[in-house]
Amino acid sequence: MSQPGLEQLRRFAVARSLFPPTSLDCALQRFGFVQADPIRAPARAQDLTMRHRVVDYRAGDLERHYTSLGIEEDFFINYGFVTPAVYALMHPRRIVPAWPSPGKTRSERLIAFVRERGAVHPREAQERFAHGTVTNYWGGTSNATTHLLDALHYRGLLRVAGRRAGIRVYAPTDRPSLSLGAAEVRVRVDALIDVVVRIYAPLPRPSLSTTVSRLRYAVPQWSKELKAGLRRAHERLARERVDAVDWFWPADEDPRLAVPGDEVRLLSPFDPVVWDRRRFELLWGWAYRFEAYTPVARRKLGYYALPLLWRDRVIGWANVSMRQGELRSDLGFVERRGPSGRSFKGALERELDRMRRFLGVI
Repeated sequence: MSQPGLEQLRRFAVARSLFPPTSLDCALQRFGFVQADPIRAPARAQDLTMRHRVVDYRAGDLERHYTSLGIEEDFFINYGFVTPAVYALMHPRRIVPAWPSPGKTRSERLIAFVRERGAVHPREAQERFAHGTVTNYWGGTSNATTHLLDALHYRGLLRVAGRRAGIRVYAPTDRPSLSLGAAEVRVRVDALIDVVVRIYAPLPRPSLSTTVSRLRYAVPQWSKELKAGLRRAHERLARERVDAVDWFWPADEDPRLAVPGDEVRLLSPFDPVVWDRRRFELLWGWAYRFEAYTPVARRKLGYYALPLLWRDRVIGWANVSMRQGELRSDLGFVERRGPSGRSFKGALERELDRMRRFLGVI
């Protein structure tokens, strides 16, 4: 058989990620990680991602079923939801310093408070402790108690038990006292890289390198092992050079067999199909940018433009909103005019109907 070209890689990228809808648990197990984002436009990123992969999915289902699914909120290459298997690969997460600022005593008192209550909303912790404020990542101020809860969660000393009105509720966890040998560390690093590849393949070489480097958030204790893990991945993954770029994917998959559906899909800006902007430009020939944090005057696509996928091509974008109980969609196309045939129009209307059901409009 001939070697895959760029068109086949494009089909492969779409078909392997947009697999036939299944149960929520099966979809999560297939991915291992789903990126989260708090913006609702028209729904949160994790819900926009799962609606394509889960039968009869509704906005908020992931949060509603969180406790029964046994999953965890945690950092992987970004913040999101991970399966128990992926969570176990990352922990115990060892960080220097072992205790977040301002020190061990304050952290221990907060952990003891959470253990006493069983589950704690940040507001309850704020009422109990007067920790003041701290400067946050964006240069503003945040409540110091909430900041400390987040830091303890990242260290694996607390977990997210669920959410109340979108706010994380923290519960105690027992961090295992575990000392791993070099061989076990290699096994875990390789397994985490395989999760990355399973979600985002096919990956051009620079993107594979960049994405693997982001595992430093998942396993800061093994950040120095990631380069060696990347070299091992180069050896075990399938690889093909297309248009002077090396592409990688799981060795047991064949891009030449991929057949994408005859559908329109409005994708989250964080959907695995479009998440890697470098890969996006290589596969679809134009630059998509997430502009929610771009000043209004400089936006070209819109506040929360959803990439518009038609079959195996991302041909434009849509800004979707609810106005007076109705779904509104403002479309933009890379070409001056979008597709005009009946098949596209019918597929677009089916996707908008799916969006309405997802949002509970119909």
